[in-house]
Amino acid sequence: MSKMTDQMNDDISRRTFLGHGLAGLGSLALTSLLGREAAAAPERWRGVVNPLHHAAKAKRVIFLYQAGGPSQFETFDYKPMLAEMHGKPMPESFTRGQQIAQLQGQKLICYGPQFKFKRFGKSGQEIMEQFTHIGSIADDVCIIRSMWGEQINHDPAHQLMNTGSIITGRPSMGSWLLYGLGAETDNLPGFVVLMSQGRGGQNQPIANRQWSAGFLPSRFQGVKLNSVGDPVLFINNPRGLAQQTQQRSIEAINRLNRLQYDATQDPEILTRVSQYEMAFRMQSSVPELTDMSREPQSVLDMYGAKPGDGSFASNCLLARRLAERGVRFIQLYHRDWDHHNNIPANVPLKVEEVDRATAALIRDLKQRGMLDDTLVIWGGEFGRTPMSQSGNGRDHHIKAFSYMLAGGGIKPGLTWGATDELGYAAVENPVSVNDLHATMLHLLGINHLRMTVKYQGIDARLTNVGGNVVKGILV
Repeated sequence: MSKMTDQMNDDISRRTFLGHGLAGLGSLALTSLLGREAAAAPERWRGVVNPLHHAAKAKRVIFLYQAGGPSQFETFDYKPMLAEMHGKPMPESFTRGQQIAQLQGQKLICYGPQFKFKRFGKSGQEIMEQFTHIGSIADDVCIIRSMWGEQINHDPAHQLMNTGSIITGRPSMGSWLLYGLGAETDNLPGFVVLMSQGRGGQNQPIANRQWSAGFLPSRFQGVKLNSVGDPVLFINNPRGLAQQTQQRSIEAINRLNRLQYDATQDPEILTRVSQYEMAFRMQSSVPELTDMSREPQSVLDMYGAKPGDGSFASNCLLARRLAERGVRFIQLYHRDWDHHNNIPANVPLKVEEVDRATAALIRDLKQRGMLDDTLVIWGGEFGRTPMSQSGNGRDHHIKAFSYMLAGGGIKPGLTWGATDELGYAAVENPVSVNDLHATMLHLLGINHLRMTVKYQGIDARLTNVGGNVVKGILV
């Protein structure tokens, strides 16, 4: 009994010390300041897929996540028949027995594309004409018109797109990649999340679990950098904290952690040690990362970026800088694509926010010789209905939506798959969310069937129980 009490007292004392003994991110530095004690700290994670299952085309991923559900009819999938039927009843043969979100039980009216499309580049890919910048790189991208999903509401649809499953507690795709391939940088997290706020749509929340490590060790979860203000809270030491005092505190924490690890063999303790190390290194790497003063004005203008404004454009430029520094998975969430009404006024706002920056990122990567081994993905959690809502908007839709991919082994200048004449369902070369994940992993040298973790008695994987590599879009 006394032994158990002593252990409890040790635990309480340790928690009290950790909870009150430090202030600021700088106080978390451990082994970088501890000389020989660093030898026992965890080394940089090299990944469980080592060697790779097959030759990789890509080394990293930049996912330009358009949260809210962009309309395929106002981006990449023009439907002349839908335009002709604008204002007429939607044929019941398309919708009978189908899952419809907020239009259930209402009179369904066709709502044609609200903007003209044109063919861009030598490939002649058909894109909404207001996307002039994306149109200018049409020969560098692949457009998938036949995506489909399973979840018609935002949060579970985000969950599916990010983790391959609607079951909470599953690792996100960035966490799977970091677990499988390891990190290419010691000074920044291997999985970084950036967020930007748009205009004109409904402001749907994005839960932190979308970049969670789930049942994988917590060292693989995404790290969200703030787009406005300090990128990381408490990035600087608080006033009055001397380096000598900081080091004494760190040495004490280090000894306590090792005692606890020796007693429990809990790998999360080593994770904590490695995160303390990372926190210390980020004190120098993050300010350098976010200092745009060395970027030529021509580059800022190409992106339409104003560093520090928290915009999608500035985040795209930051994504390129993160990719240059070896970050494995970079995910940009741009919100407010949820257009239940007033599409004619709201879509141009989105064009203004994302068109120039998306094209600039792909062009910039290409100019720097990085596009060949960087997979860029553009798309949201689902699409929109060919039927109107509120007279001039569109409801959520899972039977068909569009995605755009570039670089990293993707065949450029290609339009893949097709929907029916009214854009209601994918009918040619349909691509599921699990197929997209399987293809992404394949390009990174991973066989999605072989990278598994035993969890609750099953071999869990990112692609859940499905997924096929979409070979037709690969170089």
